[in-house]
Amino acid sequence: MANSVQARKRARQAEVHRQRNTAQRSTLRTFIKKVIKAIRSEDKEAATQAYKDAVPRIDRAARKGLIHANKAARHKSRLNAHIKAMA
Repeated sequence: MANSVQARKRARQAEVHRQRNTAQRSTLRTFIKKVIKAIRSEDKEAATQAYKDAVPRIDRAARKGLIHANKAARHKSRLNAHIKAMA
């Protein structure tokens, strides 16, 4: 357990950051799932729109350090490839 004032403050900050990161990560996953759901339903317009909504969220998460930049690029690339492969 934290004993010094500084350590207690860092513990409080870490908890706030953990909760914020968890919420943002959950939102990111939800947006990605919306794209995947639209792709599986074979609705290209809905998939394209969901992808356009998801890309800024993915980029923001990478910029804030929530996910690695390469992971963000991988998500965008794979989702876009699935959309392009649709008839």
